[in-house]
Amino acid sequence: MKIHEKYIRRCIEIGQKALGTAAPNPMVGSVITYQNKIIGEGYTSPYGGSHAEVNAINSVADKNILFKAHLYVTLEPCSHHGKTPPCADLIIKHRIKKVFIGIRDPHAKVAGAGIKKLREAGCEVVVGILEKECRNHHKRFLCYQEKKRPYIILKWAQSNDLFLAPSQEWRQNSPMPYWISNPLSRQRVHQWRSEEQSILAGTNTVILDNPHLNVRDWKGSSPLRIILDRTLKIPRNYNIFDKATSPSIILTENTNQELYNKGIEYVLIDFKKDLTKQLCDFLYKRHISSVLVEGGAHTLKRFIGDNLWDEARVFTGMSVFKNGLKAPKILNKAKTIETLGNDILEIYYND
Repeated sequence: MKIHEKYIRRCIEIGQKALGTAAPNPMVGSVITYQNKIIGEGYTSPYGGSHAEVNAINSVADKNILFKAHLYVTLEPCSHHGKTPPCADLIIKHRIKKVFIGIRDPHAKVAGAGIKKLREAGCEVVVGILEKECRNHHKRFLCYQEKKRPYIILKWAQSNDLFLAPSQEWRQNSPMPYWISNPLSRQRVHQWRSEEQSILAGTNTVILDNPHLNVRDWKGSSPLRIILDRTLKIPRNYNIFDKATSPSIILTENTNQELYNKGIEYVLIDFKKDLTKQLCDFLYKRHISSVLVEGGAHTLKRFIGDNLWDEARVFTGMSVFKNGLKAPKILNKAKTIETLGNDILEIYYND
């Protein structure tokens, strides 16, 4: 089994290359071996493109030896026609005799059907190799399929004395940006943005900071911006309305379309009802499998209070504000702690 774990681990490693491009498809990694040597590798192409198994098979120089080869993959090969033909059919076509799978695919159109098809075609299939690691690798996809909501990542930066921002009086006396985190930490945030399908921010955060909420200090695509603006208070010339960088969707209860920015999508929700659930239902229906919640305090605290989050990524900087907007609190113990310059990054999981 150790040799199989080695190759599944390699599948996970190369599958990471699809982070930020494959969604809403899972970021699958696949490896093909012959006589205990890797002869092909592949990972999921950007959405609409080839799946990992197809790319791995296509990378093999001599297709004539595939009938003697073994295929490894982090997730059960699909068995249905979507934007691409079934991967199971291609594996059968090339008569690959052994397939080793990390985890079953819970998608309603797969759910064991890929494994069944392979076995009925005479292929030996082994399932459940590095299952825990593969589940973690596919956490966004699995959350979307199993919990019917996006994978939710909370993110904030807090001062050394645990404030998100200085007092309003301080801001008025000295109107300037108050960076809590350092450039290294801010670059990490841009990397995270490139990895997720969407980003969420509340009204006050947007009004106070006028953020772009896009990717600038990292290579990658910007996420879909989801903005909460109950009464449409955000000025219409703010950065989130810049359609050139990334699209925005404004969630509001204001039906006055004269206040709507041209080319921006507005979606009506009921702010008096369960807001976090409405958000999750909306994103699920839009096939959004992950969201990075960047604030503000009220929005973050709602997700924490409703226990509707999967990760929290918290920067603590060197600034001391003494007074201001209190940072949210996570009762869980941090799983990882990292130093970025003079900032501390703690990552929590809602296990």
